[in-house]
Amino acid sequence: MVFYNFNRGNLIELIMKKIGVMTSGGDSPGMNAAIRSVVRTCLYNNINVYGIKRGYQGMIEGDIYKMQTTDVSNIIQRGGTILKTARSKAFMTEEGRQEAYRQLMKHDIEGLVLIGGDGTFRGAVKFFEQFTIPAVGLPGTIDKDLSGTDFTIGFDTAVNTAVEAIDKIRDTAEAHDRLFIVEVMGRDAGYIALNSGIACGAEDILIPEQITNIDEVLSRIDRDERRKKNVHIIVVAEGDDFGGSKEVSSAITSRFPELDVRVCILGHIQRGGAPSFSDRVLASRLGHAAVNALLSGNTQVMAGVVNGKICFTPFANVIKQNSTIDADMLEMIRVLSE
Repeated sequence: MVFYNFNRGNLIELIMKKIGVMTSGGDSPGMNAAIRSVVRTCLYNNINVYGIKRGYQGMIEGDIYKMQTTDVSNIIQRGGTILKTARSKAFMTEEGRQEAYRQLMKHDIEGLVLIGGDGTFRGAVKFFEQFTIPAVGLPGTIDKDLSGTDFTIGFDTAVNTAVEAIDKIRDTAEAHDRLFIVEVMGRDAGYIALNSGIACGAEDILIPEQITNIDEVLSRIDRDERRKKNVHIIVVAEGDDFGGSKEVSSAITSRFPELDVRVCILGHIQRGGAPSFSDRVLASRLGHAAVNALLSGNTQVMAGVVNGKICFTPFANVIKQNSTIDADMLEMIRVLSE
């Protein structure tokens, strides 16, 4: 096998026999399915595979163990991650990355599969500026805030969790003629809010990608009140520029003190639960593709799916390159909420 040495600018021969796999950053449903796929694809190719627990922090501390096929039995349907996850301040330092490299060399690990989101790949870019360990990333994040893939592992499950919750909230909103503001995850990206809001027939959807005009929101509520529309659901991404659900609630109650306004923050419920079939299949496809990419010398890239096909995008090009929210979808919300 031939790999490109990014540090020295030349080609090197490397027969890969040991691959490490880790999950990093926020957990997402389907990470276990991805781990399972990586482990079994490695073992099928007679490659030893090592689990790195707690992401980059576990890498620094040498929390690394050899995995067998039985380690990933009966996990494809489980949320969370058997490898645990963490955020590592130590890895942000040169000393921390040096220790992480030393631990990988101690275990003779020759390649990495990194399952995570924006922070994971930012760390990878910094790490591989210093060291020459081939790596392939998998997009494991509920936020869908990465370029190079139509979907990220966990997004579909998170949206379905939000949809189920909002449907139940609408039932009680209708019973009491209440206005509900439902806050979903999405600090920098509004895809969960946008998709769950459309699926649940929300009257308003507030997302980070669009400046919130609170006067327009209040005008729509006033119009609905005058025409006796009793239920009003507003879905707000946590990163909305107006300040999130509580700020929106304050603005509404100040203008309409007679309204029964309630706030429901879904929070970390969106991260948990059994992954949907879509996330299980996506994770399995990407895990298999990541190992094959390492074996073929295609490294320092993230594996994704675009238009149904596996593709690979350099780490530096996937970081926080959010797709533009389709203006037609935002217009559709206005039409369908009438």
